Amino acid sequence: MITGEHEQFMDLALDEARQALAEGEFPVGCVMAADGRVVARGRRQNSQEGSRNEIDHAEILTLRTLIAKRPDLDLATVTVYCTLEPCLMCYSTMLLSGIRTFVWAYEDVMGGGANLPLYMLNTLYAQMRVQLVDRVRRPESLQLFQQFFNSGDYWQDSLLARYTLAQSLEPTR
Repeated sequence: MITGEHEQFMDLALDEARQALAEGEFPVGCVMAADGRVVARGRRQNSQEGSRNEIDHAEILTLRTLIAKRPDLDLATVTVYCTLEPCLMCYSTMLLSGIRTFVWAYEDVMGGGANLPLYMLNTLYAQMRVQLVDRVRRPESLQLFQQFFNSGDYWQDSLLARYTLAQSLEPTR
């Protein structure tokens, strides 16, 4: 897939993240695309105090939507676009579901799963070949996370919050 398509789909994931932020949620948006078209989209839910859980991540909710709407779709044809590098839970769930192409905007220095050395794991994972593309629309995503950490309470005192607030909004590439 060409870079322009990555940016186009990441823009849609950023729209989902903006909606999450407007709802007071952690600004993670996710879009899943296949054959040049969006097949599912979603955003983080239930990250607010009182309804907080760690299951309703954008990627998991989007994957559930995709499986419900398109159970026939070969997930190996799907590319996932996330505003934040998928965490270990989301990354491994998508891998086990058959997805092999991941694109994200902002690195998760605290819990990102994409640096998992698959080749060092048991056979099921060791044989998986994945494509990883990072930093697509990073400044836009960084800005959303900075807004969140400047006003939210979720992961407020975490490594990710400190790292994010210390980042410059200048393009890094």
